[in-house]
Amino acid sequence: MENKHIAIIGLGYVGLPLAAAFSKKYPTIGYDINNEKVDAINSGIDPTAELGNKQLQGALNDGLATSSELGAIADSNVYIITVPTDIHEDKTPDLNPLKKASEAIGSILQQGDLVIYESTTYPGCTEEVCVPILVSTSGLKFNLDFTVGYSPERINPGDKQRNVTNILKVTSGSTSKAAEEVDKLYQSIITAGTHLAPSIKVAEAAKAIENAQRDVNISFMNELAVIFDKLDIDTGDVLAAAGTKWNFLPFKPGLVGGHCISVDPYYLAHKAQEVGHDPAVILSGRRINDGMGLHVASSIVKLMQQKELPLSSKALILGITFKENTGDTRNSRVVDVYKELKEFGLQVEVHDPLADAYQVHKEYGIELVEDTNLNDYEVILLAVAHDDFRDLQIKTSSNKVVYDLKGILPRADVDKRL
Repeated sequence: MENKHIAIIGLGYVGLPLAAAFSKKYPTIGYDINNEKVDAINSGIDPTAELGNKQLQGALNDGLATSSELGAIADSNVYIITVPTDIHEDKTPDLNPLKKASEAIGSILQQGDLVIYESTTYPGCTEEVCVPILVSTSGLKFNLDFTVGYSPERINPGDKQRNVTNILKVTSGSTSKAAEEVDKLYQSIITAGTHLAPSIKVAEAAKAIENAQRDVNISFMNELAVIFDKLDIDTGDVLAAAGTKWNFLPFKPGLVGGHCISVDPYYLAHKAQEVGHDPAVILSGRRINDGMGLHVASSIVKLMQQKELPLSSKALILGITFKENTGDTRNSRVVDVYKELKEFGLQVEVHDPLADAYQVHKEYGIELVEDTNLNDYEVILLAVAHDDFRDLQIKTSSNKVVYDLKGILPRADVDKRL
């Protein structure tokens, strides 16, 4: 794997750790169109919080460079694209970042170069959407002048145990030679090993179903939570009993947000519909999970009515990120609960020590509160299981409702768990 000069396009929670890992073995430069992000990285500040400032500074000292100038990566011969893939309002795939990245790389692509995509998408997207853009902007011939690979990202935001190098990596290429090159490239940094898929489409499909499978399983748990709520049965107690069977799958109900599990199934559904199949199970799971915000808010109001608390009561939501121990608020479904409680008439405030207050206000119009006195609120919703919240002294009473969405508080101290 000599003479590899690697460029990482997109320095988010996937791209930045990947760039740091590759920089230990090869000349590596990261590229991002966000000037502020690049400036922060170059000053040793990790805007993703995935590496941490100390590890980032070590990577910079070892030779990692980052830039917002496309010309800075023009001498590379391996381009790895890690831009985000989201959905439009109508739930169809938003491929604009992927297309723009492909156009940018196509404009500097040279004969013999390799382009690898890590962005999650649907089976066929790389070869049907991205490759034609590379061809048209570069003027080069696919699989003659340049080749393409696909190796789906497997970063778990906020997970300090599993990182980019110790998670097994799926690889693939547009030719057998390209596939071997991609696989060897990742083998050189991935200590957990690689799995070489027989085609790019297989690798794309594997990534799509990883998250679709979790989404469908969680949707089943969420439907059970709704049913058991009507039966006045604690879902956590039911799952604890059912979990004593050796082959019971340990999924739990919850708000399904973020940029993977709540988004990727729509990519697979889009492709299924494109080829004439109605993805009934996938979309029904999505509908159930997208409706959980209203269910949680309605359950809280029901508890308030039982305690004769007015709908004008003050409520505090603890946590707004899409999962625990990360500052990532993209596609947070906690916002759904916030909006529903506001609709019911409650005075709702949100506290999250890990979220960026500026980003939360910019994205959702919500002002985070920094200092909170739990005694000032009639309703407390523990929405995210940050470690910071585990030692909080929260206890229900005759004039207070405590709803533990994540099941981390003592059972006797809460009114309800999801």
